[in-house]
Amino acid sequence: QVQLVESGGGLVQAGGSLRLSCAASGSIFRLVAMGWYRQAPGKQRELVARITSGGSTNHADSVKGRFTISRDNAKNTVYLQMNSLKPEDTAVYYCNAVPLFSGNYWGQGTQVTVSS
Repeated sequence: QVQLVESGGGLVQAGGSLRLSCAASGSIFRLVAMGWYRQAPGKQRELVARITSGGSTNHADSVKGRFTISRDNAKNTVYLQMNSLKPEDTAVYYCNAVPLFSGNYWGQGTQVTVSS
């Protein structure tokens, strides 16, 4: 099993920055990809960014140029650097991990609130 723990959320003003962290532990050696999703009130959960085991990244159009996903393999940690935050970025952000064969793992979520 894989355990994911997010941190770094908080309350910021529009235009500010936050850096989310997702620390993975457990059976992490067969993960295909990790990513960040978010869910705003009244909306479905959406993919924000992901990074594959090979290092490829992609970001949702809504965050391109503002958010950057990265990883530190030595620390088994994935980050989401969020710059130029907008009120519409307000959501609970969830870390996600995809194993090689099947299943999904999710963190507990961390709240990001951007005030106008």
